[in-house]
Amino acid sequence: MRTEQIELWSDGVRLRGWLHLPDRAAGPMPFVVQGPGWLGLADAKLYQPYHEAFTSAGFAVLIFDYRGFGASDGDRGTLSPQWQVADWRSAISHMRGRTDMDPGAFAIFGSGGTGGGNAVAVAALEPDARATISQVPVADGRDWLHRMRSEEEWAAFLASVDADRRVRARGEPGTTVHPREGIMVETAQRRAAGVKSDVDARIPSAVPLSAAQGILEYRPIDSAERVRGLLVIAVADDAVTPTDHAVALYERARAPKKLVMQRNTTHYAAYKQNAAQVIPIMVEWLRAHVARASDIEIRAEAAASGSVEWIDGGKA
Repeated sequence: MRTEQIELWSDGVRLRGWLHLPDRAAGPMPFVVQGPGWLGLADAKLYQPYHEAFTSAGFAVLIFDYRGFGASDGDRGTLSPQWQVADWRSAISHMRGRTDMDPGAFAIFGSGGTGGGNAVAVAALEPDARATISQVPVADGRDWLHRMRSEEEWAAFLASVDADRRVRARGEPGTTVHPREGIMVETAQRRAAGVKSDVDARIPSAVPLSAAQGILEYRPIDSAERVRGLLVIAVADDAVTPTDHAVALYERARAPKKLVMQRNTTHYAAYKQNAAQVIPIMVEWLRAHVARASDIEIRAEAAASGSVEWIDGGKA
């Protein structure tokens, strides 16, 4: 895998990302565009096994930092699903405009909370995308934030968001909060997990409470029926991103589609525990729906297909 840093522009903001290329490539390449997950950064080691597998299969992979995060420009701590979707679409346009890429053969990949949800939201706006992979996604931001809190805590949270809106309407500065405390509520599992330890220190520790409104209005589930070639990767009894969110996205999507359900694991442990089973499924999905020469043939063969596959504690 060869890697180069690239720059692109989104709404006048310069974004930076990493383009991973196959060691050997001839002619325009099929490609995958990935945006990071919730509070994620493009250079997280967590994503490396996916990129190595995709490039080994002949795909170029672009992963970028959202505006305000990581190596990209923009106000630090900007946390807006709407802007993230716009950045993702700009990254796709950048790749489709390169002469070394096949503009008609691309896929979308997102992992982790809003990463998985954003992939669905973006795919619904990019009908030329041949496949979408959504891993442990959030489908409804309001429901996601609600489940993290008791009813008393939920009422207090909504009241704080409303109070902050009124303060800002008077021209006064709004409240800033830690994104893992004042917007989401970090689980004990997340605090104990080291899966993102290489980037945690570079994630903003203060964001406007007003960013919560964007999460409360966040509903990738409303876009799922417009997504083509959806592969959903889920974890049974997921304590971080609700399992039924992933199932709902799969059920709402049109065929071809597939749901991979992992049991006897956890949200964070599954990344490594089941990588040897999950990543090849992703690669095969990309090969079947993106790398084929005839898009019409792909649609005809897969028009009525849908399936569920279970992975059990590291064994398929």
